[in-house]
Amino acid sequence: MADAIRAHARDGMSIVMGTCMEQKIPFAAGHELIRQGRKDLTLVGPISDILFDQLVGAGCVARVMAAWVGNVMMGSAYNFRRAVEEKIPHPVEVIDYSNFTIALALHAGGLGIPYMPTRTILGSDIAKRNPFYKTHSSPFNPSDTLGAIAALTPDLGIFHVQRADANGSCHIWGDLAVTADAARSAKTVIVVAEEIVDTAVIESDPNRTVIPGFLVSAVVHAPFGSHPSPTQGYVSRDHRHYTDYHRETKTREGFLRWLDTWVMNVSDRVAYCRLLGAERVKSLGVNELHPATPTEFGY
Repeated sequence: MADAIRAHARDGMSIVMGTCMEQKIPFAAGHELIRQGRKDLTLVGPISDILFDQLVGAGCVARVMAAWVGNVMMGSAYNFRRAVEEKIPHPVEVIDYSNFTIALALHAGGLGIPYMPTRTILGSDIAKRNPFYKTHSSPFNPSDTLGAIAALTPDLGIFHVQRADANGSCHIWGDLAVTADAARSAKTVIVVAEEIVDTAVIESDPNRTVIPGFLVSAVVHAPFGSHPSPTQGYVSRDHRHYTDYHRETKTREGFLRWLDTWVMNVSDRVAYCRLLGAERVKSLGVNELHPATPTEFGY
C-alpha cells in the first residue's frame, strides 16, 4: 500500500473513492494518504461515509465534490463541519452534487464526452450552486430545457474489491454503484483487494470483472482494507467503530487522539487488525453463507 500511494498519489490531485456507496470504502488506502502527508486533495465520491471526514480532519483536503459527507450511522461528520463552518484545520471548498449527478459526471468522463444531458436537479439549489451544472436547449426541440453536468475525470481512482489477479482485473459483487464508470473516468487506478487470485479465476467469470486490468496501475493485497465498511462475502460492517468514532471525534482534540491511535501509529493493515483484536476481527467475518449458483459459460 505504501508503495502504491507513494508512486501514484500526489499533492493537489483529484481522487475518487467510496464508489460503492456504503460498501467497500477504501479506508486502508485513505489512511496511507494521511500517513504520507498528502495535501490539497480534491475528493470525489457519492457517499464517502467517514473516510472523507478523516482526510479532511488530517488536513489533506482542499475541496470536496460529493453528494454527502458524514457518518452514515450517526449523522454528523465533525471534521467536515469544523472545516466548513470554522475553517479548522483549514478551509475546504464544497461543491454539491446529488448521487445521480455525480454518477452522470463520472459516466461522461468514462465515455470521453464533455457532459451528460439530464433533467435531474433542474430548479434546485444544487443546480444554482454547482459551477459544473448548466442548462441548455435540446438540439432536437429548442423549447425543451435540459441540464448539463460536466464530465469528471479524476486524477486517481482508488477501489476496494473482493478479489483481483496480479494484472489488476477485479471481481466485484454486491453494491457496485458508480465503480465501473469511476474506474473508466480516472486517469490512474489503484485497486485494493481482499484476495489475490490466479488469472484463471477471474477469466472463469468474466461478467463479474467490473474493472479490467488494462485500466489498473497498481494492485494492493490488503484484507480488511475496507474496515469499518463492509465488503460483501469477506467483512461485515463494524457498527461499534462508527459509534466510537462519532463519540471520540466531537472535538478537534478528540479527533487528533483518534488519528494517532488508528492511523499515525499503525504501520499497515496487519497492524491495524492487531489493534482491533483477533476476536473482533473474527466476529466481523462472514457468519451466514449465501453462495451464488455456479454459472456455466460453455457452448
